[in-house]
Amino acid sequence: MNAHKDDTGKPPLDLLDRYALEQIGYALHHGATKYSRHNWRDGIAQSRLIAAALRHLFAHNDGEDLDSESDCLHLAHAACCIMFAINMLETRPDLDDRHKGISNGKD
Repeated sequence: MNAHKDDTGKPPLDLLDRYALEQIGYALHHGATKYSRHNWRDGIAQSRLIAAALRHLFAHNDGEDLDSESDCLHLAHAACCIMFAINMLETRPDLDDRHKGISNGKD
């Protein structure tokens, strides 16, 4: 018999991938060394985070696996940017500078 444990409504963190998280950790370490630990928590505008994530995604899509400055995966850097953007939605809504109107004129 197992002990009772109610995990209802809690995130299933056991589904996270160790390799991916380790790669993100390497990218975070590079940023901590270049800037300072937790520097990003001071706040970064959504537009800058999205632009940075897209640059890393485009580099990955063009066949470049590693960022030349950090030697970390472009995808790990993009994941960091997305993590920061998610955090900023909660902690720094004042930095949400996204355009929220119709941008392409299509309905």
